[in-house]
Amino acid sequence: MKPTLVIMAAGMASRYGSLKQVQSFGPSGETIMDYSIYDALQTGFKKIVFIIRKEFAEDFKAIFEPRLKGKVEVEYVFQDLTSYVSGYEIPADRSKPWGTAHAVLCAAPAVQDPFIVINADDFYGRDAFRKAYDFLVKEANDHTFGLIGYNLTNTLSANGSVSRGVCKVDAANNLVAIAERTKIYEEDGKIVYEDGDAKVEVPSDSKVSMNFWCFTPYVFSICKDLFDEFLKKNINQPKAEIFVVDVAAQFITLPDNVLKVVPTDAAWFGVTYKEDAPEVKKEINALVSSGEYPASLW
Repeated sequence: MKPTLVIMAAGMASRYGSLKQVQSFGPSGETIMDYSIYDALQTGFKKIVFIIRKEFAEDFKAIFEPRLKGKVEVEYVFQDLTSYVSGYEIPADRSKPWGTAHAVLCAAPAVQDPFIVINADDFYGRDAFRKAYDFLVKEANDHTFGLIGYNLTNTLSANGSVSRGVCKVDAANNLVAIAERTKIYEEDGKIVYEDGDAKVEVPSDSKVSMNFWCFTPYVFSICKDLFDEFLKKNINQPKAEIFVVDVAAQFITLPDNVLKVVPTDAAWFGVTYKEDAPEVKKEINALVSSGEYPASLW
C-alpha cells in the first residue's frame, strides 16, 4: 500500500486576493504546503498528488519539483472547468471551478491507494498527519472513511468570520451530520454564527471539519455520481459548487458505512484574509524556534 497525500491547490483565493498557495511563510521561503508535505513524509506517506490549474502549472512545478525530487513520488492533475462535464455546455459567465468534490474527482486517475485530502492553504499540524496515517493503514476501507476533527476554538481568525463544518457525532465518534455554518466568530466570550439576523451560539468544544479527509479510491465513484446529479441541477448557476462534505454526507447514508471523526488537539492556522499572513509567519517561526521544524525543510 502506498498511502497518498492529495492537496487541493486549484482554488482562486477570491477572499485573499492573490495566489496564497505559493506564498512564502517559512524562514527559508517555505509555503504552508511545504509544512504539510514535510509532516506527511515524516509520518509515512509515499506519494503526493497536487490538484492544480493548468494556467499556473509551470510556476507551481518550478517551486515544488526541485524541493521534492528524489524524496517522494509526485503527480499533478488539473481541475479544469471541462473535466467530467462532457455533454454539457459550460455557461460563458462560469469562471470558478466546480468545488472541492469536483477537485477530488479530478484526482482519480492518479490515486490507487488509501489517501488523505487536504487544503493547500491550511496548516494542520503533525499530530493530524500521524492520526490520519494510522487511520489509513489500520481502519480505512470502502465502508469506513475518516475526518480529522479540530477543536472549533483552534480554527478561528482574529481578522474576520470563518465558515466551518460543525460535526455532530455519536458515542463512537461516528459522524452523524455536518452543519455548514458561515460567518462564525468570537463575540463577548462566546462563539457564534449568523443565521439571518440572529446570532446562534456554537459550543466551544465542537469538532469541526477543516477539509482533512481520509478516503479509499471508492470515494471517486460517489464523487462522480454526485457531480453528475449536480450538473443536471446547477449547470446554469455560475457560482454553484459541490463540496467534499456533500460526498461525506452521501457516503454515510449508504448501507454499513461509517465516517469516523478522528479528534486532534493540533492548533490549526491558515490564511483566510491577508491580515492573517503575519500571524501565520509568527506561528511558523515559533515552531521553528522550538525545534518542531528545521529552519530549512528541504
